[in-house]
Amino acid sequence: MASSASGTATHVMLAIFEKKTTQIDLYRPLRNYIAFNYSEREAQNLEDDLQTVKQLRSDVERQPDPSLTTRRDLLQNYFKTLCLVETRFPISPDKDHINTVTFVWHDAFKNKQKASQQNIHLEKAAVLFNLGAVYSQIGLSYDRTTVDGRRQASHAFIAAAGAFAFLRDNAATKASIGSSTTVDLSVECAGMLERLILAQAQECVFENTIAKGSTPGVCAKISRQVGLYYEEALVTCNAPPLNQHFDRAWISHMQLKAALFYAEACYRYGLELHEKDEIAEEIARLKSGISALSEAKKNTKGAAAQILDAISKLEVNLNRNLERAVKENDRVYLMRVPSLGSLPPLPAFSMVKPLAMSEVLDASKEKMFASLVPDSSAKALSRYTEMVDDIIRTQAEKLQQASELTRVRLKEMDLPESILALEGNFTLPTDLKEDVEAVQLCGGPAGLEAELQQLRDLKRVNQEILVHIEELLQKEAREDAQFRSQFGTRWTRPQSSTLTKNLQDRLNRFAGNLKQAADSDARIERSVREHSALMSILDRRPIESALPTLARPIMSLDANEDAILGALKQSLRQLETLGAQRAGLEDMLKEMKRKDDILPKLMTSTGSYEDLFRKEISKYDNISEDIAHNIEAQEQLLLQIQAQNDEFAAIFNLEDYKASREKCYKQIQAAIAKFREIKENINEGLKFYVTLQDAITNVKQQCSDFVMTRNIQCKEMIEDVHKQMAGLSFQDTKTTGAYDNNYPSVGHQAQRSGSQQPTDPRSQTPPYYHPPEQPAMAGYSHPPPYSSTQQMPSPYIVPPQPTSPYAPQAGSPYPPPQAGSPYPPPHTQQQPPANHDYGQPAYPGWRGPYYNAHAQQPGSHPRPPYTIPGQYRPPQQGGYYSQQ
Repeated sequence: MASSASGTATHVMLAIFEKKTTQIDLYRPLRNYIAFNYSEREAQNLEDDLQTVKQLRSDVERQPDPSLTTRRDLLQNYFKTLCLVETRFPISPDKDHINTVTFVWHDAFKNKQKASQQNIHLEKAAVLFNLGAVYSQIGLSYDRTTVDGRRQASHAFIAAAGAFAFLRDNAATKASIGSSTTVDLSVECAGMLERLILAQAQECVFENTIAKGSTPGVCAKISRQVGLYYEEALVTCNAPPLNQHFDRAWISHMQLKAALFYAEACYRYGLELHEKDEIAEEIARLKSGISALSEAKKNTKGAAAQILDAISKLEVNLNRNLERAVKENDRVYLMRVPSLGSLPPLPAFSMVKPLAMSEVLDASKEKMFASLVPDSSAKALSRYTEMVDDIIRTQAEKLQQASELTRVRLKEMDLPESILALEGNFTLPTDLKEDVEAVQLCGGPAGLEAELQQLRDLKRVNQEILVHIEELLQKEAREDAQFRSQFGTRWTRPQSSTLTKNLQDRLNRFAGNLKQAADSDARIERSVREHSALMSILDRRPIESALPTLARPIMSLDANEDAILGALKQSLRQLETLGAQRAGLEDMLKEMKRKDDILPKLMTSTGSYEDLFRKEISKYDNISEDIAHNIEAQEQLLLQIQAQNDEFAAIFNLEDYKASREKCYKQIQAAIAKFREIKENINEGLKFYVTLQDAITNVKQQCSDFVMTRNIQCKEMIEDVHKQMAGLSFQDTKTTGAYDNNYPSVGHQAQRSGSQQPTDPRSQTPPYYHPPEQPAMAGYSHPPPYSSTQQMPSPYIVPPQPTSPYAPQAGSPYPPPQAGSPYPPPHTQQQPPANHDYGQPAYPGWRGPYYNAHAQQPGSHPRPPYTIPGQYRPPQQGGYYSQQ
């Protein structure tokens, strides 16, 4: 693992180091081959080329050059040379080939493991691997604190990814066929390294995108693609044959980087959503990013401290934005937060792709050993390859069409599902079973009663608090009326009914909401009772026990059911065998193509190329005949199965069973739909009551403060009146009138000085209280949105729908806005000004007979310990509620 010079967290990246080899001599075996198969004169003419090969191999064997670019050029030149050697010098254990050369290469990640092969494929694959490794080291050598440095690093990583992609597609398979191999040259490892290096290249692009101030949406797409590349590399690294091959630090690095850039994409995408006022989706995305980081931090063994620091900083940003979005949603938008599964995947955009190394490593223009191979041989080889590819493609298409035909025909005959049903091994369709499991996971229909009880308890608590508040205000009003009657015109403070008008209006609206919600509760309970029989099927465990069974006939004339069933099973087993044979034939085709290398024969052939082609291409005749026989046998077997299935269906009355099964499926679907509808309505009710309780509790506190202030004022005024009556005080007109206007309207806190009442009434300070006004809300340039003269439209009232028990009564004063909830809207806020009504619709007849609950003792009402169930989230809820 290596990091850039800047040392910042996002700059920590992985470097790949070269494979090691042992010294070999290519000069003498190649020269002997030329002298033996061509002439000594030809060997002398090619002396310079032979010396070049010798020197290049010697340079590769030495320790890497301090200059990475020099090392890169060496590896590229040597690979081109190997391509030329491959087409002219057959290196293998064959006695007629160059059999004295054995290439040995050690595994790059586990140096003790090594591979030894007498073919040039291992050598080419190892050189390609080292070329990719050097490119990766070049990328890490740039100063990625600058824009230009990051751009150069990205280009180097792109070239490294191209080298590994070229290794995977052109050399890894051939190198793995040898007598011994190493994991680092496998197709899987080459593909994993390509994804890893692409991730680092895209990461450089992301850093530059941030540096130049691109929009959050663009940054989110680029960041998401970084995470996808790391995820792809990690998946391959955790699967055989790589799952035990890499150091734990590599795995942790990729896990953390994948999570980091996924969370970064959530954060950037959340910024864009916030600008568009799509607060609900922003909350879901931010929560997903935080969850990914939390999960990734569980496996940090060997991880770089810089990455952990970056994760911590990103978590802070995500949590800050989440807190802001949640507050805004609770106060303003009231939108329901969607589940992550209901959202589309984060958009991603790749800015990098592997460099096409076919041009960089093209050896067609090299002049080395040009005299040994005529151009006609190369063209002949290309033409033969095209012939082979055409055969492989045609036969593979036949195999795939045969497999697809089998699948379709069996589905039409409902096989083997009908046989499994007869044996009791039936199951629901995957989608339906998942829906049932989701219902059962959240308690099922049997658990609805407990949630209904929660609704009742929450409603009772809210009602009790309202009754208590009304009693407080009535008591204070009675006391005020008593003193007013006792003292007459000397009792100059405002009447309670004048000061508590706004409060009473708010309490009436709260009560109206509760009454309307009670109607909705009743409709929910009625719906549960009416549909309990329908939904009871969802409580069956396992759910398959509710399905109809395919039974044997009650009476049998010839008792041949078992024979027909046995013959059908036997035919299906034969069909399965034919399918396995097709898979084997397809693998055989690919293997033949991989091993079909006629280049040595072309180099030594003295006859016509056409004759050689006919002979070599005939190798594919046998497998083509096997494919044709397999397809023909399958067609005959399908006809036989069709006839046997017709008998089976007639004896076991299969059509009636299918009809019963479909009827049961529809019953389950209807039960699920009804359960979801009821569950959704209950959840809305729970959210309504909990939120309303917060609002009522706030008003209760204001009432308590008001009553306390009025009591203090009452005591002071009694003292003043007594002094007047005793002739101890002489007040002028200005002083006498002070009490007319010095008592606050509801919601204003009285301020008392800490000093004792002075002995001389004329030396008293100006009155403590000011006339009741409607003060402007601090921090707002306009009136509050829900004042006493303005009623908030309720988004909680559902217009009449066939599928919902919630519909507003005729003549309702509230407009039916967004569908989805049976409940009126509680609007919770932090401590508001006195004239704020919390957006509660009025409830006419507050003093009527509706409330007859037992009076509560004064004091605070604790919030009940109810939580809204979160395991089951019904789909397509209204967008006015936030999912906590």
